Amino acid sequence: MARIAGVDLPRQKRVEIALTYIYGIGVSRSNKILSEAGIDPSVRVKDLSEEESNRIAKILDAQGGVEGDLRKDVSMNIKRLMEVGSYRGMRHRRNLPVRGQRTHTNARTRKGPRKAMIRPKAKA
Repeated sequence: MARIAGVDLPRQKRVEIALTYIYGIGVSRSNKILSEAGIDPSVRVKDLSEEESNRIAKILDAQGGVEGDLRKDVSMNIKRLMEVGSYRGMRHRRNLPVRGQRTHTNARTRKGPRKAMIRPKAKA
């Protein structure tokens, strides 16, 4: 099993798709990496040689911005917004949609399940 940037790539998939299992790499960036490494995108991960996987790993190290480093950068950016007290930071703090979506209806994914209203019992 090929292990690149701390992620086990699925053996049966094409390299082009398997690289997208790494956080921060999509199909377009995957294709750029493979063309730079001189590897055919249609090759399966199980057919990659050790030397080819090392070339991919070196390119990723040179480019940076994947897995742990990228996750840390994103979380630090969100923390900065919250500390500054910006509108976006407040929305993150309250677990509400950040990018201007409506919340009167919808936004259940971000807000969580509905909170049931407690009604007083009717008098007899």
